Amino acid sequence: MSKKRKEEWAFFLNDRGRIAYNALCRRCIHDCKQSFRATVIACPHYHSKRSHHPP
Repeated sequence: MSKKRKEEWAFFLNDRGRIAYNALCRRCIHDCKQSFRATVIACPHYHSKRSHHPP
């Protein structure tokens, strides 16, 4: 990975230098992935299986 690309992806890079996404975003099919460092407050595409509301 080039230096410029590393700077662009710094918020997503883990301690091994690999791009890492939030646990909720890992298996999501949408391209609005968030960093593992971020706390996800709301995601329009995420529907919990424990939710009582239909999608």
